[in-house]
Amino acid sequence: MDEEETFTGQDYEGEQIKLFRFNKEDHQRTVRVWLKRDSGQYWPSIYHAMPSPCSCMSFNPETRRLSIGLDNGTISEFILSEDYNKMTLVKNYQAHQSRVMMILFVLEMEWVLSTGQDKNFTWHCSESGQRLGGYRTSAGACGLQFDVETRHVFVGDHSGQVTILKLEQESCSLVTTFKGHTGGVTALCWDPIQRVLFSGSSDHSIIMWDIGGRKGTAIELQGHNDKVQSLSYAHHTRQLISCGADGGIVVWNMDVERQETPEWLDSDSCQKCDQPFFWNFKQMWDSKKIGLRQHHCRKCGKAVCGKCSSKRSSIPLMGFEFEVRVCDSCHESITDEERAPTATFHDSKHNIVHVHFDATRGWLLTSGTDKVIKLWDMTPVVS
Repeated sequence: MDEEETFTGQDYEGEQIKLFRFNKEDHQRTVRVWLKRDSGQYWPSIYHAMPSPCSCMSFNPETRRLSIGLDNGTISEFILSEDYNKMTLVKNYQAHQSRVMMILFVLEMEWVLSTGQDKNFTWHCSESGQRLGGYRTSAGACGLQFDVETRHVFVGDHSGQVTILKLEQESCSLVTTFKGHTGGVTALCWDPIQRVLFSGSSDHSIIMWDIGGRKGTAIELQGHNDKVQSLSYAHHTRQLISCGADGGIVVWNMDVERQETPEWLDSDSCQKCDQPFFWNFKQMWDSKKIGLRQHHCRKCGKAVCGKCSSKRSSIPLMGFEFEVRVCDSCHESITDEERAPTATFHDSKHNIVHVHFDATRGWLLTSGTDKVIKLWDMTPVVS
C-alpha cells in the first residue's frame, strides 16, 4: 500500500481522475496489507486474523505503527516490517468496554487517543501502555481530532455535540461544548493553521467552526444527500474534501469569504405579505383568511408563506450549492456572480464508509459497502 505508481485512468466528469480498485472479501476479523507488485496489480503481503471483528484503524508511516480497534473494546498495536511483509504485535490496550469507534496516534506526545461505543474517550501512553485518563461523553463518539500545539482534543458524538478537552499528562479538563447539527456528528477535521474545525453529520451537512477567531462564527456547507462519512483538508490549497454515504465526493474551495446562514425568525404571520400562519387563530378570525404554512428564506431568514417564497436559488457563499427556498425579493437580489459554484462534485459510484487522504501525493482512498476499495488521483481538482 505504500508504493506509488501512476494508475491507468478513466475519463470522469470531463476530467482525468485516475482510479484503481480491488475487492475486499467479507472477513471482518482479518487485516490485510496490500503492496503493488511489478505487474502493476495489488496483492496482499499480509493476511492477519484478529480475535475480534475490526472496527477502525490508524497507521503512522514514520514508525510503521498500526493500531487496530476491535469490537470487544481492545486496541491492538502492531509494528510492520520495513518490507511490509510482516506485522508484529507489540501490545494490547484494554481501552473500552465495547466497540472502539476511532483511534488517533499522536507521535509528538506518544499518546494513543480513542473513542468507544461505551461513550468514553480515553488516552494511553504508547510507550508504557498505561491508561492516562478518560472522559465520558454524552453519547457514543466517532469524530476525533487533536491539536498538538494546545493539547486540545475535539470529540464529536452521536447526539450532535462537539466537546473540546484540554489534555495534560494524566488529567483532562473540559474547555467547552457546542452543538449545531440536528443529527449525530459522523466526522471531524481540524486545520491547525487557520485554527478551524470542520464537522460532518448524519443530517447531511458540514459546519465550519472558527475556533481561533473566538467570535463563535459557524459556516454551514450543504452538498450531500446522505450522511457525511469523512472530511479531509488540503492545507496548501485550502480545500476541504467531503465524502458521503450518497457516494458523493465534494471538493470545497475554502479560500473564499463565506457567509453565515441567518437565524430563522419567528413570526405568526408572513413577514412579506402579512398573511396569518395556520396557528394564528386570532388573525385568521379577524381577517377572515385561511391560515398558511410557514417557510423560511435561506438567505434572509424571514418567515414567509409559500406564495412569497416560490423561487429557488443556490447560494454557494452561504454553503448552499444546491437550490434552496428563498423569498422573492432575495431571489431578485442574488447576482449570477453570487450563484457561481464554490465546490466541485464527483460520483464515487459506491456508498462510502471510510476515507483516507494522502495530501502529499494527492491520493484519496475510499472504501464502500460494496467491499471495494478505490484509489483516486485528486491532483486535477485539488491543486
